[in-house]
Amino acid sequence: MGTRPLLNRRLAGMGTTIFAEMSALATATGSINLGQGFPDTDGPEEVREAAVRALREGRGNQYPPGPGIPELRQAVAEHQQRFHGLSYDPDAEVLVTAGATEAIAAALLALLEPGDEVIALEPFYDSYAACIAMAGATRVPLTLRAPSFRPDLDELRALITPRTRLLLINTPHNPTGTVLTAEELAGIAALAVEHDLLVVTDEVYEHLVFGTVHHPIAALPGMRERTVTISSAGKTFSFTGWKVGWVTASPALVSAVRTAKQYLTYVSAGPFQYAVAEALRLPDSYFNTFRADLLRKRDLLADGLSAAGFRVFTPEGTYFITTDITPLGEKDGIEFCRALPERCGVVAIPNAVFYDNTDAGRSLVRFTFCKKDEVLAEAVTRLQQL
Repeated sequence: MGTRPLLNRRLAGMGTTIFAEMSALATATGSINLGQGFPDTDGPEEVREAAVRALREGRGNQYPPGPGIPELRQAVAEHQQRFHGLSYDPDAEVLVTAGATEAIAAALLALLEPGDEVIALEPFYDSYAACIAMAGATRVPLTLRAPSFRPDLDELRALITPRTRLLLINTPHNPTGTVLTAEELAGIAALAVEHDLLVVTDEVYEHLVFGTVHHPIAALPGMRERTVTISSAGKTFSFTGWKVGWVTASPALVSAVRTAKQYLTYVSAGPFQYAVAEALRLPDSYFNTFRADLLRKRDLLADGLSAAGFRVFTPEGTYFITTDITPLGEKDGIEFCRALPERCGVVAIPNAVFYDNTDAGRSLVRFTFCKKDEVLAEAVTRLQQL
């Protein structure tokens, strides 16, 4: 095997994800896991029963169609029209994927070549960096800085070079909870049009917004034909293990993404696709109740973290809260998170792992609030020990 590293050099430094490390630490110490973003209760019973029904009736137990089952593609198109006023052809402009994670990978592998540059909002979800690296492209961070975590559009303009191929947008934004405003998105769209850039937008938290509105960038002038919009069922319906996501875009973009996607999983989640098709058609009351429940949980944890001495940046969306540990006399979020389970039996995620500019995130730590009320209350009680 010689002296060459076994791991592709593009993935150097991208070993076990921080989520796996911290979740293992939670299990080993019996700690409350407020690190990895998965709910501790299942989603709607009628959606779960729809999956059971599909299994029993033999729908999806064999390979589903490559683009996704027609019922789900139709439901995704209806969802985009119902909530965002966007019209997509379910046959040519919708692609079902193995969660948003595969959609991101397929989009970036399909649309990027070595030498291309990708401007992404930093801090960024860890798979973004890995997928850009696997495509041989270069990531260029547009850093969202505390306390506001708003994008600086002048800085964005300055980052664009002749090698810039794509803007990677995430709104509502994980981990900061920022929801991009209509004005911010209009500014980003204007730059994309001016420089003829592609846009990949991760909108998996589109229904998890509090006191504000999610705006899809694809709805803006000149953007529909250059934007790949990604979302999934996991966050909206609390079935993260099903891994059902989707892409909506123009036929040419969907065709490109599908070409890469077919060599990743080919297909996945057959019976669950039928269930998600039903989930997307749930009444408005479901989405409103889910949002209100999460808002209450957000405030419960935010108040508790503040009382425990953290500086809390209250999120406008997602189910994560970013905090600053400096008021606790701490400086290094990674060290803090590794010690936290032994100190008080709680697991969190250090934001520094989401940054190239690690100094900007060094003292920031992320907690999730998509847990039962009693779990959040117990975590808050434990954190008071700090």
